[in-house]
Amino acid sequence: MTLARGPYPELRSARSSAAAAHSTRWAWLGVLTGLVVGLITQAPAPWLAHGVAQLSHHRVLLNHAQGTVWNGSAHWVLSPGMHNGEPAAPNTQAALPTPVRWRLHPQWHAGISLVLELSAECCTTEPLELALSPLWGGVRVDVNDQHSQWPAQWLVGLGAPWNTIQPQAQVQLRTQGLRWQTQAGQEQLQGLGELQVQQLSTRLSTLRPLGSYRIQVRGGDTMAITLDTLEGSLQLQGSGQWVNHRLRFQGEASAAPEFEAALSNLLNILGQRRGNKSIMELS
Repeated sequence: MTLARGPYPELRSARSSAAAAHSTRWAWLGVLTGLVVGLITQAPAPWLAHGVAQLSHHRVLLNHAQGTVWNGSAHWVLSPGMHNGEPAAPNTQAALPTPVRWRLHPQWHAGISLVLELSAECCTTEPLELALSPLWGGVRVDVNDQHSQWPAQWLVGLGAPWNTIQPQAQVQLRTQGLRWQTQAGQEQLQGLGELQVQQLSTRLSTLRPLGSYRIQVRGGDTMAITLDTLEGSLQLQGSGQWVNHRLRFQGEASAAPEFEAALSNLLNILGQRRGNKSIMELS
């Protein structure tokens, strides 16, 4: 007597084929997922350098980028940008003296944000942190409270007018509760940002140094800017506001009495002369 195999051998065969195809699809999905995750987590740093150059219209360059998009380093160079539709040749002498290192990572704290940490041996004692958080119809950027120091001559790389001024100084940056956000077409700044320009010199004057100065930016319903002199032969002061996406600033420059002759030409450059003062206006 012969035992029967079963009434539906074709059905068993079809099920086996379907199971094999299902396993193959899952295997390919696993491979594809691994490739995507690997691409995201190990994306090379030059990709970030290319993106920064495009977004800044080639004014900010990350040369010799190494590492990944998420953790890497590069030489930070400022450039004049585009000229006749092509990137202008950067002044490599206008790079920071040491490489900039970055770390980019997500953070979940009262919502999700993307945190960028920047550090450079020449300029930061602790990382400068910027947290980018999405808003409904906008975005918010929070800057950690910090102190850092940057060379003013670095700005020469941007071209005019910095390549004419040729500033030489140490610029100290301080932030306190600084937050910028844009939402539904409205921009707002909160907190304080302060720049102290220590012992400023320029090739526009043979008198060196000219002095030390402080620029403060305060947020609120209207962003306010103030300029004052900490010490020096060239006296600068002024104030302004950011109104309708434009800076309106009015200030004056003058020389200490014993330096009026030495600073006369520089005062003519800074603004319209009114007696022994120059009026500086921006609107």
